[in-house]
Amino acid sequence: MAAVALVNSAEAPDSLTTPDDLDAFLAAHPYAGPRVRPAAELAGVRRLRRPLRELLTGGREEAARLVNRIFTEHSVRLQLVRHDGWDYHLHAVDARAPLTGRIAVATAMAVADLIRAGELGRLSICADRTCGGIVVDLSRNRSRRFCSVACGNRVAAAAYRSRKRDDDAEANS
Repeated sequence: MAAVALVNSAEAPDSLTTPDDLDAFLAAHPYAGPRVRPAAELAGVRRLRRPLRELLTGGREEAARLVNRIFTEHSVRLQLVRHDGWDYHLHAVDARAPLTGRIAVATAMAVADLIRAGELGRLSICADRTCGGIVVDLSRNRSRRFCSVACGNRVAAAAYRSRKRDDDAEANS
């Protein structure tokens, strides 16, 4: 989910600090529509990360309230469209809407789908206590706990060092 990548870009080190970073994000997670004034778009997209985090981490009722607020703020009007090699799919705002609006509405639509499908539990916070990243668990057995391999490795290494320290202490007593 592009919104999770966007929200997680705020985790240290921030990976969305320059217009080039935004270009790379949009290359990996394209949104239909034009780009204008990259510096202003960068600032707007950076500001969008906090409200999207609230949307993605709120409970069912909070998420539904935030989805409805985004839909209202952006005057959502569903359209069935086909573009850029994609077959028909839903757009909720005009492709010429500001980039931040297109991102907010697309995220709200995705969260609405998760709520309707009873799958909001697929979103969680990374199990690495030093990280606040969001995890999208698409595994069959719902076992994903970390937002990245780096976080999983960091926790595993810390657990190993702790066990080793305990074993060494026990051997020396």
